[in-house]
Amino acid sequence: MRRIAIYPGTFDPITNGHMDVIRRAKKLFDKVLVAVAVSEDKRPMFDIETRVSMVQAAIKDIEGVDVEPFDGLLVSFSQEKNINVMIRGLRAVSDFEYELQMGYANSSLWKELETVYLMPSLEHAFISSSVVRSIFKHGGEVNHLIPHAIKPYLQKSSLCM
Repeated sequence: MRRIAIYPGTFDPITNGHMDVIRRAKKLFDKVLVAVAVSEDKRPMFDIETRVSMVQAAIKDIEGVDVEPFDGLLVSFSQEKNINVMIRGLRAVSDFEYELQMGYANSSLWKELETVYLMPSLEHAFISSSVVRSIFKHGGEVNHLIPHAIKPYLQKSSLCM
């Protein structure tokens, strides 16, 4: 039986912290599906197509990792894909309370859904998409925070700003 997990997020943009969690998850599971949320409520910097393309570029060399967009409830998408294990990253204690609450909420909707929490390595623990966006919008250097493969997407977006 293949072990499959889903790793959801907005990935706006995908960061080295996300990549660290994906690599850790891949050590535990045969397949990892990176589920990119439309998340219009969060007003993402990049549209869904660009975010999916960025994730595809970042994971292209990691066997057994796929990416798909989704809209709506993660539980519904997980059921549709028949995946009952979800990966969530925890960077700090502040993440824990929110992630625990979401894990319980998801479990209340589908009892079969298990949440596995993974911590990125210490060097990536401070990285979040919002930190990358903020530094980038103010002209700061973000190359050390993002996968090399997505740099062209950020360069292209800076031309549009």
